[in-house]
Amino acid sequence: MPRKKSKARRRAARIAMTMLLLAVLAIAGWQWLLGHPEHNPWAPLSLNDPPGWATRAKLARLKGDVAECRAVLERSDVAFSALAPTGAGPCARPDRTRLGGYPLAPDTPPVTCPVAAALEIWRRDSVTPAAREILGSDLKRIEHLGAFSCRRMYGSSDAPWSEHATANAIDIAAFVLEDGRRISVLKDWDGDGPKARFLRAVRAGACDSFATVLSPDYNAAHADHFHLDQDDRWTGVCR
Repeated sequence: MPRKKSKARRRAARIAMTMLLLAVLAIAGWQWLLGHPEHNPWAPLSLNDPPGWATRAKLARLKGDVAECRAVLERSDVAFSALAPTGAGPCARPDRTRLGGYPLAPDTPPVTCPVAAALEIWRRDSVTPAAREILGSDLKRIEHLGAFSCRRMYGSSDAPWSEHATANAIDIAAFVLEDGRRISVLKDWDGDGPKARFLRAVRAGACDSFATVLSPDYNAAHADHFHLDQDDRWTGVCR
């Protein structure tokens, strides 16, 4: 009997020690997450945080919450204007968010707030560093082909509505550097030179913040641009 009691006490002690160790690890893990909000799925998203494990999931949650998305832009000190809703039916645009100070050309079109937030992260974490590291120059502007277009996909009358119908997408055609060089998706995609490597780097970087990224690798219709959108129905399309 004493031997059984001793064995039971040792077992209880091991369980207690294990529970204590798990508690210590949990507290340490939580403290680490508090110091690294980019990895903390419960921390509010800030576009000023470096990219982390939780960034993409936090961006995805913004797609259905315009108010929270604009709160993210505000606490991240991103200049933007919230424009009045417009349109009707499939081309209604209740969320019209125009970035301020973003280097788009020929203009800065209103897009949905989730697209605006993704553009900010893409420029900061992908386009700007890739321009410096691969091409040795700072970015001056990003040229686009448009955001809003009230149309269906593929030019077909019975196809699903395009994400452009609500400006939940933007088409990027070229990048201009401070040193005057222009990198065109149409002219510079092919090959393995610095311009082509830059375009592939920023295409890959866009996949970290946008739901859909389509490039010349996808089909001939995208030979001259990158299509970037925040479609709720499809995620992880990066070609």
